[in-house]
Parts: sequence; C-alpha cells; structure tokens
Amino acid sequence: MKLIDWINLVALGIVLVIIWQFRQIVLLMFAAVVITIALNSLVRLLSRVYGWPRDRAVLVTGALVLLGGVVFLGLVLPLFINQFQELLLLTPKGFEQLGGWFEAFQENPPAWFPEQDLRVLPPLPDLLRQVASIGSTVFGNFLTFFSSSMAILLQLLLLAVLTLMMLANPPAYRRLLLRLFPSSYRRRADEILTKCEHSLMFWLGGVALSSIFVATISFTGLVLLGVPYAFAHAVLAGVFNFIPNLGPTLSAVFPVFVALLQSPGKALAVVVLYVLIQNVESYWFSPMVMQKQVSLLPAATLVSQIFFATFLGPVGLVLALPLAVVCKTWIEEAWIIDVLDRPRGHAAEPLSRSPEGLEPIAEPLASEDV
Repeated sequence: MKLIDWINLVALGIVLVIIWQFRQIVLLMFAAVVITIALNSLVRLLSRVYGWPRDRAVLVTGALVLLGGVVFLGLVLPLFINQFQELLLLTPKGFEQLGGWFEAFQENPPAWFPEQDLRVLPPLPDLLRQVASIGSTVFGNFLTFFSSSMAILLQLLLLAVLTLMMLANPPAYRRLLLRLFPSSYRRRADEILTKCEHSLMFWLGGVALSSIFVATISFTGLVLLGVPYAFAHAVLAGVFNFIPNLGPTLSAVFPVFVALLQSPGKALAVVVLYVLIQNVESYWFSPMVMQKQVSLLPAATLVSQIFFATFLGPVGLVLALPLAVVCKTWIEEAWIIDVLDRPRGHAAEPLSRSPEGLEPIAEPLASEDV
C-alpha cells in the first residue's frame, strides 16, 4: 500500500471512531431522514395534484402533521395513558393468579397426570412472583420516565428540527452527502440513494398499514372476548408491530395476563386470537400491501435486531428494520453488483463532472427528493 492509502485508512478509522462516539445523534439523523422521506412523498403529492409550489406544499404538510399531533395528544393519548396505567396495576395480579393456579395444580393434580412428572416441575410460582416484581418495577416507571426525562424531550425536539430542516430543502442535503463519494462514483451513489428511498417508502407505507390492520383487528377481537382495556392493548399491538419477531410477542403479554384474572379459558382465547392475527398479517395482509417490499430473510431480520439493539440500544432496536433495509441495499448495489459481479479487469467508466466536481443529481430525485 502506498502512503496515501495508509493515510486514507487512518482517516477512515478516525471518522468511524467519531461517528461511534456520536452514534445517538447519528441515529436521530437517520430517524429524521426516514420521517423526511415519508413527509416528502406527501409534499410531492400535493405539488403534483394541486400544482402548488414546494414552499406552500411544505407548509400544508407541516400543518397537517401538527393537526394530527394535536388530535392524537388531545383525544387518543389521554385514553391510552389512563388505560395503560390501570393495565400496569393488573398485570402483576395476572402473574399471581397464574402462580396460584399452578400451586393448586401441584396440590391436587388430575388423575391422568403422572406423579413422577409432578415432582420434577419447577417452582413456577416463585419465578412468576419475581418476574411480576421486576415487570412492575420496570413498567411502572415507564410513563414517568418518558414524561419527565428532559433528555428524551430534547431528543424529540432535535428530531423535529432536523426533519423540518431536511424537508425544507432535501436536494441540498443530498448533494452534500454525495460529495463524500469519489467524483467518478457520485452518479452511481445517487442511484443507490434513490433505491434506498424507494425501499424505505415501501417498508414504511406497508408497515404503517399493517400496524393499523393489527390494531383494528386486535381491538375488535378483544372487545368480542370481553377483555378489559381493549383500546390500550390494541394501541400496543399496533406500535409493537413496527418491531418484527419480538414485537408481536411483547404485545400479547399484557392482554393474556389481564385475561388470566377472568379465567384460564379466556387467556387461552386471547393467545389464539393473537396467533391468528399475526398469521393473517404475516401470510396474507403484509404480502398484499407490500408487493414491492424489500425481502429480508427472517433470520437476517432477527440478527439485525439483535445486532443493532446490542450496539445501539433501544433506539437501535426500533430502527433495526429500516437500518437493515438501507444496509441491504448498499451491500447489494455497491459491493455485490459494483465489485463482486464486475468482470475482472473491467474498470468503472468515468462519469462526466460539473465545474464543481459534482454531477447533476439524476432522476427521479433531481429537484425535490431526499
């Protein structure tokens, strides 16, 4: 390697270390990019349908988002918080109820249950009491933490500011990002960014519709079963649906243990309901609404969740799937297609450059996309 190659390698290492130190800010920037892509699609739609200039379309989009936020905070959030607080008080009782049934089962087992198997059963009631205590402590401080933590509020404010700044002038930030690539690769990088945007849009639109579907069906099923606090359960099911694999399981914990307070049969019915909902969503609804979705293998999705959650924390878990979508697109395009699939000895064709060394951003995001 030449001296300049070593210098570039050291500089890359320093940049990666700096990015790692500010990884939470980088995650917020990525979240702002995802939100900007979603809002920018609405801006383009308003401009195309009504012929409005971009400034007016951005203002109308911001007003619609603000109106939706006010409606959510005024109507939906108070009902959810009230039911969720009562839900946190009932869930440990469900653990205790399950422990009591297990003790009764051990004391008076049915005739068909082998006695030798009864002696090897674990002390489940003690374990359930410990889990209930831990769960009560953790979830009991959930709302208090998110309502009083100044750090969370500042991060949300920073996320909103970054989103508005990017939404006001997406091409400027796109051109700034493209300048980080070699001049001969900028047009290709622009094409990959376009594919990343399309992939994120397909994912975001599909998972939003899927979450609404899951929340609606969950609410209807829980109301028919007579499970208390069906609205809070449905909202949690819709929110946790954004986290594949782990989310559906977590969303079923609360309604199952609340149903245990009524009867074991009702708890079993809730389990069956959630299994049916997730199967219908996974094998029918999601393929129907996300025909162009990015295909991620289930194992790859789970590994990406574990990886990003381990190194980036809870925010990394929430953003694991969009991060995996972007990483998959860049690996396929920049590494597999441009490096591994390129015939040996075939050099990349130099691209024409503008006077500033930056090619014009090509379609379809030349003028207004992120």
